[in-house]
Amino acid sequence: MAGVVLLGLLVLLVGAVQAKESPPNVVVQTDKGAVRGTAKATYTEWLGIPYAAPPVGPLRWKAPQPPASWSDVRDATNPGNACVQGTGWDPGYERPTLTEDCLYVNVYRPHGATEERPVPVFVWIHGGGLRGGAGYDTDPRKFVTQGGVVFVTFNYRLGAMGFLSLPSLAGEDRDAVGNYGMLDQQAAIRWVHDNIRRFGGDPAQVTIAGQSAGGRSVCMQLVSPTNAGLFARAIHQSGSCGAVSLAESEKTGARVAEALGCPDPAKAAACLRGRSAADILATQDQGQRFTPVFGGRIFPLHPTEAVRTGRFNRVPVMIGQTHDERTQSTFAVRDHVGRPVTKAQYAEEVRRIYGARADAVLERYPVSAYWSPTVALATVDGDQASCLRLALFAHLAAHTPTYAYEFDEQDPPPFVSIWRLNTTFRFGATHVNELGYLFDYLRQAL
Repeated sequence: MAGVVLLGLLVLLVGAVQAKESPPNVVVQTDKGAVRGTAKATYTEWLGIPYAAPPVGPLRWKAPQPPASWSDVRDATNPGNACVQGTGWDPGYERPTLTEDCLYVNVYRPHGATEERPVPVFVWIHGGGLRGGAGYDTDPRKFVTQGGVVFVTFNYRLGAMGFLSLPSLAGEDRDAVGNYGMLDQQAAIRWVHDNIRRFGGDPAQVTIAGQSAGGRSVCMQLVSPTNAGLFARAIHQSGSCGAVSLAESEKTGARVAEALGCPDPAKAAACLRGRSAADILATQDQGQRFTPVFGGRIFPLHPTEAVRTGRFNRVPVMIGQTHDERTQSTFAVRDHVGRPVTKAQYAEEVRRIYGARADAVLERYPVSAYWSPTVALATVDGDQASCLRLALFAHLAAHTPTYAYEFDEQDPPPFVSIWRLNTTFRFGATHVNELGYLFDYLRQAL
């Protein structure tokens, strides 16, 4: 036993000596100043590095501006604040987040990657319906060490803070209006391009990827000419590819302004900049929907039209989904609130959505083929979304190398937010469940 203990002590001693002789470099000089991270067993992390100035005060609803430089070594051992958002099912989001100072990146580097020997870079855009989430939801340590990549996450403005449109805001900057969150994403991707080699990443091998609203964001960045050349590949997971016109977005903005006592279109921007984040969030949570805007310099065309006509950043793309995408969301608005779908309601809903084609849909998706009418409805909705992704795949494949996948593990470890519901509902391979196989996501670990 003494020999085993001694051997263990020798291993610890050798490890300590080796670490002392060649410690990972935890201080990196960015274009704005030096940052000090934390060395872990197999990787080094830098958290909470500003990639843009805090969008507060007069910078609320402005395109992201460069951050101020700093002279001392900045501590980068804690993630920055999440952006303004309401509560949610997910752990860590039991209370609203009201901090507008939130534009930060997190960088994870495997040991061995250096500026002289850079490795590929994986930039992850978080999901959350463009209303919630943060970069620190994702813990990529296994992905980093097993994949040998530099991994980057970041926050971007959400909801009304990221996607509000008003005539007075359009008058300030027609290109930015309604797209502040998308421009934050571009600023973060540009920060990666300009700085990542210093962290051991190869700026010529940047892959942008995202799931759900993150996938939608990937599609938007694909079709934007203002970030051409900033990434080499893209992965679109379980996302859409949609945007609205400025006129449509301004209708939502007008409702927000009216609810907050700022009805004059000419003065609404200044008026709303005087309202608190809590007040704006309360109005947003009354059912307003926020989405990117097309028609300006950032997104000249509707994204599906841009992809169809080949006017997008032609990099290799992977696109895919889970087999049972909609079971989670359908359960959330039905069974979870005590209103499970009945057989009669299933037929009524199909007829409402599909009209003259309803009989064909009901024949193809008979309720008797599913263990629950809720699952039947979720399957119809999910397959409709699949058709849209198949069309997107076909348009992409006509212009650039394109790959597809489907996640179909029917009994995966439950996404933690589902597990917390304490339900026996069988979700199958539902939305988000593939992420646990890639990294620790919202405390879901395999």
